[in-house]
Formats: sequence, C-alpha cells, structure tokens
Amino acid sequence: MNPQTVVTVLCGLAILVGVAGTIIPVLPGSILIGLSLLAWAIWGGAGTTGWVVFGVGLLFVLAGMAASAVLTGRKLKQHNIPSRSVMAGLVLGVAGLFLIPVVGLVVGFAAGLLASEFHRTRTFRAAVASSWAALKATGLGMIVEFGLACLAASTWVLGVWVAAVS
Repeated sequence: MNPQTVVTVLCGLAILVGVAGTIIPVLPGSILIGLSLLAWAIWGGAGTTGWVVFGVGLLFVLAGMAASAVLTGRKLKQHNIPSRSVMAGLVLGVAGLFLIPVVGLVVGFAAGLLASEFHRTRTFRAAVASSWAALKATGLGMIVEFGLACLAASTWVLGVWVAAVS
C-alpha cells in the first residue's frame, strides 16, 4: 500500500468523523473536515485535483459553519434566549453524555436549557416555550451544517474518483 492510499483512507475516516461531529457535538465536526481536505490536498497525491477539492470543500465547510451560527443565533435572539441558558444546556448535555448512554447528550442539553430558562422566566410554561424554541434553533443549525458537511464529503469522494481515474 503506497503512502497516498494511506493518506486517502485516513482522510476519508476523518471526514466521516467530521460529518458525524456536526450532529454529535462531542466529536470534532466541520473543522476536522477542512483539515482532512487540506491534508489530502497536500499528501494525497492528487495534484491540482486535490487543491480544487480542498477549495470547493472548504467553501462548503465554511458556509455550513457560518449558516449554523447565523441561523441559530438569529432564532435565539428572536426569542430573547440568553447565551447563559445555552451554556447551561451544554454543560448538562456533556454531563448527561456520561450519565445516560446514547441519549444523555440530548436529554442533558434539554434539561439544562429548561432549568436555566425556568430560573430566568420563573414560569414553567414560558420556560418550556423558550426551551423548545432554542432546541429547534439548535437543530436547524445542526441540520444545515450537516448538509453542507455532506456536500464537502461528497466533493472529496468525487475528487478521489477523479484522481484515481486520471
């Protein structure tokens, strides 16, 4: 097995982890995809194709990260949800990841968000409404980033195919 094949396989695995990381916040996400595309462009032996794939894939990665941040931030601002509530959700989400297998991250994030919003609003109904809005905003951002990460991964797959054929 030649070094370019090893680099291609390792980059492919890293890109898969990166795509999963856009949905599972504990894993590295879009940044790992961008770094993997760069590594493949440098050491993958694809020449110009590698750099074109890196450029196009990086555009998808950056668009996904920006869209996720903008969409989520705008929705949170619309519903007047402070970043402190999201941080409480993240902290309990990470704790939940270790306490409850498989679904602990989601359960912990939702519980932390709800607790923080209840503390802020002092009414359960308002806390549930704002927490639900924050969960939908976060989910929308994740879906958009996941879609664009999949496009970046598809660009890489197409680049690998083009490099193999030529």
